[in-house]
Amino acid sequence: MSGIAIDNLNVWFSEGRDRVDAVKNAALTVRQGSSFGLVGESGSGKSTILRALTGLVPTWDGHMEAVGETLGKKRSARFYKKVQMVFQDPYASLHPRHSVDQVLGETLGLHGYRDIETRISELLDNVGLGPSFRFRYPHQLSGGQRQRVAIARALAPEPEILLLDEPTSALDVSVQAEILNLLTDLRTERNLTYLMVSHNLAVVGHMCERIAVMQNGEIVEVMTVQDMRAMKPKHTYTRHLLESSLGYKRAVSV
Repeated sequence: MSGIAIDNLNVWFSEGRDRVDAVKNAALTVRQGSSFGLVGESGSGKSTILRALTGLVPTWDGHMEAVGETLGKKRSARFYKKVQMVFQDPYASLHPRHSVDQVLGETLGLHGYRDIETRISELLDNVGLGPSFRFRYPHQLSGGQRQRVAIARALAPEPEILLLDEPTSALDVSVQAEILNLLTDLRTERNLTYLMVSHNLAVVGHMCERIAVMQNGEIVEVMTVQDMRAMKPKHTYTRHLLESSLGYKRAVSV
């Protein structure tokens, strides 16, 4: 069963002469319970696919399906309960004047939960934050703690799919591994499906089973993480991306 199915997806911004085609004829399938990565250089269209899925970009055509629901121009209440997104910048995604309690309580209330007090405590425990964090504000938290709150908010409606938009790129290197391990554990415990955007191939290699490589709005190759690690790409751009991730290679003198 597919968690996410996308076919012939085109996403654009503006119209007429100002039109920019951000995603062109994209197709991918993410199996339920699996983790799929979107990689490529900045501006390749990775995050635009996530935003189209969530309805944040209304200018698109093609076919998108998530949790068995064919997506149109509007999203149902069921969709927003079953599909949640974790953004790149945890500070920008949290209201600066709302405490952790307010952030989680509001989300739970919007999705119809009544046992909010108990649920907030459980969510904080799920993401490795104790009760002392409940009434803190974003400016009183570290970057890693803010991202844990953002993950807790995404888990609040008990989703089946998490869309992860560079979830660790704004964090210190020492904290990135903690968040990635948390996401890995949560996926196993809750049988979650992940669609993750990242420019960091090491992160994708740790988190995902399959990846799609994007260039200039197009998916040029879909491959397994095993083939990525073994440096077995089929497309020249994928090879360039993989070699670039290895760092500088000194030219061999003849």
